[in-house]
Amino acid sequence: MQNDLIIQQPAAVAGAEMLLLFHGVGASPDDMRPLGEALAAQRPAAWVISVRSPDPCDLGAGWQWFSVQGVTEANRPGRVAAAMPAFQQSVSAWQSRSGVPAARTTLIGFSQGSIMSLESTQQAGPALAQRVISIAGRFAQAPTRAPAGTVVDLMHGDVDRVMPISLAAEAHAQLQALGGHATLERFTGLGHGIDMRVVEAILKRLGES
Repeated sequence: MQNDLIIQQPAAVAGAEMLLLFHGVGASPDDMRPLGEALAAQRPAAWVISVRSPDPCDLGAGWQWFSVQGVTEANRPGRVAAAMPAFQQSVSAWQSRSGVPAARTTLIGFSQGSIMSLESTQQAGPALAQRVISIAGRFAQAPTRAPAGTVVDLMHGDVDRVMPISLAAEAHAQLQALGGHATLERFTGLGHGIDMRVVEAILKRLGES
């Protein structure tokens, strides 16, 4: 927690919500600051925290939840599973510190942060959050369960060359087939990134909570 970035800490605890942001591989909490500040400006009663991944990135600068060197469809699930206990602990630690329960927590992940956030919905036990927002992300493997009590919002640029939008479309279809509550928003001309359309879409979804 000491390496995480507190973007906003509301004065009052009662009725507060929490937005936990998770950056991509090779990045840092500060990379999510612009998104966090935009959300904080519209959600004054929200804790807004950008969480740092635990391990130095083995590609150079920044941090990672798991290595992407030599990653394949076959070995990705195992790498994510190995990192999941630390991810779950990071969420639980902020919920304990803030006093905000899972029912008022939203996980917002970008790229690798999105993978971790999405895969957390496939774990046994109580839900970590009432909403997961995935930006330019994917599941480590096809979801096999509809997360009870958790809404999954998939947001993806249609020219993403790192994680093709087809991954989000497949995940959306799979979650719906499982009876889950999932949405999919496509952004024309957007690659592997975040623009103001994404920010506005996130605020719209948060307004539905």
